[in-house]
Amino acid sequence: MKRRTFLHRIGSILAVLGVTEAEWLTLGNRYYQALAQPSPRKLALLIGINQYPQISALSGCLTDVELQRELLIHRFGFKGSDILTLTEEEASRELIETAFLDHLGKQARPGDVVVFHFSGYGSRVKLETSPEPMQNALVPANVSQKSQDEKIVNYILEETLLLLLRSLPTHQVTAVLDTSYYASSTVLGLKIRALQESVEVKLAAEELDFLKQLKTQNLPSTPIVLAATSNPKQSARERLFSGFSAGLFTYALTQYLWEFTPATTTQVAFPHLENSLSKLGSKQQPALLTNKKNEHITSLLLDGMIGAEGAVTAIEEDGKTVHLWLAGLPPQVLLYYGVNSRFTLATTEQLVLRSRTGLTAKAQISQIEGASSLQVGQLVQEAVRVLPRNINLTIALDTGLERIERVDATSAFAAFSRVSTVIIGEKPADYLFAKLEEIPSRYGLFSLGGELIPNTTGEVGEAVKLPVQRLAPKLSTLLAAKLWRLTENQGSSRLTLKATLEIISDISPRLVMQRETVRTFKTETSIKKSLPTPIVPIGSRMQYRVENQSDRPVYLILLGLNNNHTAVAFSSWETPQEPNTADTKPLLEQVVIAPGETLALPQTNAASAWVISGPAFFCEQQLILSTAPFSTTLAVLNTAKYSTADQQPIVPLSNPLDVAQALLQDLHNASALKTEMNSIAADSYILDVNNWASLSFSFQVV
Repeated sequence: MKRRTFLHRIGSILAVLGVTEAEWLTLGNRYYQALAQPSPRKLALLIGINQYPQISALSGCLTDVELQRELLIHRFGFKGSDILTLTEEEASRELIETAFLDHLGKQARPGDVVVFHFSGYGSRVKLETSPEPMQNALVPANVSQKSQDEKIVNYILEETLLLLLRSLPTHQVTAVLDTSYYASSTVLGLKIRALQESVEVKLAAEELDFLKQLKTQNLPSTPIVLAATSNPKQSARERLFSGFSAGLFTYALTQYLWEFTPATTTQVAFPHLENSLSKLGSKQQPALLTNKKNEHITSLLLDGMIGAEGAVTAIEEDGKTVHLWLAGLPPQVLLYYGVNSRFTLATTEQLVLRSRTGLTAKAQISQIEGASSLQVGQLVQEAVRVLPRNINLTIALDTGLERIERVDATSAFAAFSRVSTVIIGEKPADYLFAKLEEIPSRYGLFSLGGELIPNTTGEVGEAVKLPVQRLAPKLSTLLAAKLWRLTENQGSSRLTLKATLEIISDISPRLVMQRETVRTFKTETSIKKSLPTPIVPIGSRMQYRVENQSDRPVYLILLGLNNNHTAVAFSSWETPQEPNTADTKPLLEQVVIAPGETLALPQTNAASAWVISGPAFFCEQQLILSTAPFSTTLAVLNTAKYSTADQQPIVPLSNPLDVAQALLQDLHNASALKTEMNSIAADSYILDVNNWASLSFSFQVV
């Protein structure tokens, strides 16, 4: 194959998905440094394989390559001619190794930046010459060789790849492996990127000879390798999104690097990737394969580097219509990103979204007169988010259900308003309805990654209809959470805000995690050391500390799912003018933070303590701030019948869906553009990044 046939659509990236926040940040910044710094050359080799002979096809690997390519070119200044892409049948073992040697090995020089990416199947294979029982391996497009006596596989050993990376003459070598090696005999939910291991196959002699040769060479480099999973028995997963499929790890990683600009002189711990993976339906925890876990990097950014939601990829002949790549938008938001949403160019002109298909969109410049000339490669930042009002919860039906079970489940779910059903893998979905892996089995509701949602299982032997009917309150709660997640805009908000989640102790507060609106803070910001992972023990006393550095007062509301997936809200209770009586109804009041002020929620006194209760599970909370009062939301919250005993800082929501809809309406009301865009206001929420910020916090209760 001639080299020019390799060149086309891609880029590769990496950052950190360590087991700890500190490792993730340190190495995420290290990778960002490698991509962003000026260097003699930036080289990338990107590999994606969906179609394998006689093996179930994957669907997101080519998108992974595209996600990486667009990121490297438009965000980090890679030249297209320096990015080599192998996809589908091009990605044989021989061509992958040849491309590595020719494109990277022969061209890389000391100081160059080198990026390698692989998306496809992984597996494990037995080596007779190795003391290890099984070896991790990447599966190329030409999986096996024909042999009369035995099955010979063309796998590329992980050890071979690591030696190849180490052989490069530069220390700026990074690799991303969106694959895994262990395949469970039963897989529920999202498709996994792993093949069953086999002790009966043999590795190709050519691969063993190549490995032997590499072991004799000088290996000057110490690469950073990011793997999609940290646990050997975890699986890398891929998911169907809005018009495309992608690996969860690659999508979460590239989206983070579009929007966020790591700090230059501080270690700001953002466990964004695990948070994103969780929201995408998977608990996979990426791993860092390097011995440089404690290395600290500073001075990471080029002058003028900014975060963005995407870039201009083409300009039509009329000079006012552009094509956009929008991989920087949060994945859960992209599906509902509506026509008439607006983006700002660096030249301050605005683009108005006219259509979107998957990750690509068309937009027009809002004012032609006096506008600067449009250019391919210009970054675009979110200005106005338009969301439809008629958003449903989509339940996927597992293919393991019998046809009659799927028919009955479809009929039962149809009785709920704003709930629809699809077959898993055919259209995007939010949750999965399936049978538990036990005998006798029961029905239950799962995340797309196959994790059972608490309190959703039916009884043994009952028909499909009954457990579905009992899901009514849970479905309402899950839809409410879906709606408030659509407000997330930490990367694009123009309000200057910072929030920390702390565990209160007798000595001093311990930081669990921190969020700040990254486009408004200077990178020299100094912060406290954070806990290594977002883990909170049962019985911990918790507190948020919110700092308003904007020039306007901001109003605050906190909504979330606690560790049994029930909806909760932070409450600030009015102080009654007169002593409480039996007829006095406790009421909630607005929480407001003045410019330059910091507010603790709740206040640090025993009467208002927020204590984490069991069971051990995953909690997520959305801290939402606005320049206008949450009047509609507060009115809905106050319709609940609270007693004096209910006056706790965190209260359960009896009407979570009504609260979520009221929240979106309040954010819509805060936008000054709602009048200008009145023609679409009846069917849409119009949210202005100048008027709201929404920060996501997730942590594991243990």
